[in-house]
Parts: sequence; structure tokens; C-alpha cells
Amino acid sequence: MSTPTRLAAFAAGLAVTFVAAVGVGNAVGPVGAAAEAVHGGGHTGAAPQAHGGEHAAAGSAAAPAAGAAPVPGLAVSAEGYTLRLASGTHPLATPAPFAFSVLGPAGRPVTAYTPTHDKDLHLIVVRRDTTGFQHLHPERDADGGWTTPLLLDRAGTYKVFVDFAPDRRTDAVTLAADVSVPGTYEPEPLPAVSPAASVEDYVVTLTGDLVAGRESALTLSVTRGGRPVDDLQPYLAAYGHLVALRVGDLAYLHVHPEGEPGNGRTPAGPDIPFVVDVPTAGDYRLYLNFQHEGSVRTAEFTAVAQEETS
Repeated sequence: MSTPTRLAAFAAGLAVTFVAAVGVGNAVGPVGAAAEAVHGGGHTGAAPQAHGGEHAAAGSAAAPAAGAAPVPGLAVSAEGYTLRLASGTHPLATPAPFAFSVLGPAGRPVTAYTPTHDKDLHLIVVRRDTTGFQHLHPERDADGGWTTPLLLDRAGTYKVFVDFAPDRRTDAVTLAADVSVPGTYEPEPLPAVSPAASVEDYVVTLTGDLVAGRESALTLSVTRGGRPVDDLQPYLAAYGHLVALRVGDLAYLHVHPEGEPGNGRTPAGPDIPFVVDVPTAGDYRLYLNFQHEGSVRTAEFTAVAQEETS
């Protein structure tokens, strides 16, 4: 065999070995400490539709259309701001402080924010298989460090999002990072599409069809014991707060509530309307926070966004 031929065969062998190693690394198994490099989310939502057959796997997000604007929140750094975690790991099933800071364009922690939805910063935590959703509001110290107690009761890789508006800005920035919880990762399958979700003795019904590439109306209606709940309490300056995550890359999608509590025109339920802008077709997970009788609850949905047709 000639020298060029031997080199080509050697290179091909290396390629096969690399692909096999990637497959092993993606298999279910123990999760250890992970690097703090990271991917985060962009902003959109989705609506329920008939969904025959199996759902796409967690790694099967729809690719953006050619020339489409990038979906925000898919990086640890954006618009001159960077999310810096104190640690890329978190203990399993043990409440522990979770600490981080947001660095500004000058590389120093940001200490001044414009409140959005009544808070300086929103922290969203969810496991990569879309389970374990938490919406938290950490405390900030004078030096710009943020801390909150965090309990992650299952092993795996979690994605954390920070959603905030720096001082003198009204538009939000979303940054994201991965956090590893050591242990054996046992992923859950994507829940089936359903127009209704139950949480405690409440049922939330989702209506509205979302189509990629346009703003669409989505309404979530809350009932309890078969009766409409018309005395919802404000939560984050609205009667509900909706987070939408794109299955696959967990793009984080800004969803805007319609109406405002106390304006004399927005009823306190049972319907909570939203405007959602879906950038791509595919599967999404929706998480609705609503407050009633002094407690915040979360209703979860799997939904499907369709391609726009002319």
C-alpha cells in the first residue's frame, strides 16, 4: 500500500472512532461535572394540534429557515452581556445556593436593571428533557451577584436562563448556560400533545393555533372543580406568565400577556390571553404560572407549531 493510501485509511479510521465516541457520549449514563460553556434560548410559543405518531426526540429541533433572524437566548453571551455561573455543577437532591452574575460590556457585574414583569431578573431552570421546570427570582447583592436556593432532585443536565433588561433598556436580554447534576440520567419521553393540563384540582385548557413566522393569539383558561376561576390574582404584573421552550435546543421564547390587572378592562380569569411569535415549526413545551388563593401553580403542555401556508 502506498503512503498516501495508508494515510487516507488512517484518517477514515479516526473519523469512525470519533463518531462512535459521540454516540457513546450521548447515551444514557452517569452525568459528571460539565464545562460551563453553554447554549440558551430564543423566544416563541406553540399551540396544540393533532399530532399523530411519536414526538420528535429532544435533539430534533426544527432548523431555522434560510436567512431567518437568529432566535435570541441561545448563548451564554449576547449583546455585550455574559452569564457567569459560580459553578457548572449542582448537588443532587440537596437544596443548595445557586449563584451567578451577569457581566456587562465592560466585563463587570451589572448592578442596575429595568424591572420587567415586576422583577429585575427572572431565572428559569429546566432539565434538558423539558422536565423539572422552575421559575425563580434570586436575590442580588450590592456587588451584582445573584443567589437563590435551588433543589434539583434528578440527575442530568439542566439549562438555566436569565431574562432581564439592563438599566435604561426596555427590551429584554436572555442568556443561558448548562448545569450538570451528577448521577444516572434517565430521560423522560416528551409528553403527548393535549389541550388540557391538570395541576392539583385545577384544569387549564389551551386554545389557539400557532403558526411559525407570525404573531398568533393563544388563550389559557383556568377551571377548578368544573367551574371557571374568575378571581385569579396578579402574578408578575399579569394574571398569568407563560414560558415557551422549543424542543431540541430549548430555545427560550418571550411570550407577552394581553391586558393588565387593575386597568378596568382585563378580567381576572378564567381566560388568560397571550401573543406568541413562533420562529420555527415543531414541538414546544409551554409552562403557565398562575396565582390563585395565594399560591402560584404551573400548568405544562406539549404543543406543535405548524409552518405558515400561503
